[in-house]
Amino acid sequence: MSDRLGDLRSLMARLRSPEGCPWDRAQTLDTLRTFLVEEAYEVLDAMDAGDPAKLREELGDLLFQVVFQARIAEEAGWFTLDEVASGIHDKMVARHPHVFGGADPLDSPEAVLERWEGRKHKKEKDGFLGGVPARLPALLKAFRLTDRAAQLGFDWDRPEDIKTKMKEELDEFLAVHGSDAGKAREELGDILFTLANIARHARIDPEDALQDANRKFSARFTAILRQLKDEGRDPHSLTLEEWDRYWEGAKAL
Repeated sequence: MSDRLGDLRSLMARLRSPEGCPWDRAQTLDTLRTFLVEEAYEVLDAMDAGDPAKLREELGDLLFQVVFQARIAEEAGWFTLDEVASGIHDKMVARHPHVFGGADPLDSPEAVLERWEGRKHKKEKDGFLGGVPARLPALLKAFRLTDRAAQLGFDWDRPEDIKTKMKEELDEFLAVHGSDAGKAREELGDILFTLANIARHARIDPEDALQDANRKFSARFTAILRQLKDEGRDPHSLTLEEWDRYWEGAKAL
């Protein structure tokens, strides 16, 4: 395994050398941002597909991004790929004292998570919420932020309270929708933020739930377009009632 990682590191050095690839030499940490995010999402797609071969391929693409960025950092004199590996190794050992450090054993995933979060919070320099990545997708970030706050007791006591809050936010949005665009935008954000809280109380990942809804919509809408094509119909010619009828048919499938 270490030989293959060494080969990958040597390949990256060659690509970045004067005799290497002009495109690879031109890349910076900033230009690689989009590729890093895209590769991470392609890993998730492969996981959802349940395709081991595809997952292996996409994990390789993601690993290549790590090697790529580490090479750029090494050229800048910041750190090496070995130091990246050493750093995460030491961090994981420190965060598992019940395995490596002689601490009392833990008998449940919840106990491990509680100790893990406690150690992280003590080290955070940007406050209790500072450990939530700034670039998380907004819905997932709301989920993480409120989960952190709830750990300190800032949360609704009863499910009925959060339902009431949801209704309040919806009413506030409807009151300004169509008359004040700026205020409507703010109130819509509050609705989405409250929905993230509802998901947290239901122990549902809101990002995954929305992705499932996206996939469901795409599948149904694609089925409708396929049917319209078979029937020789132009989608633009459909009335709202006809769209509803086709939609119900796609749902039945």
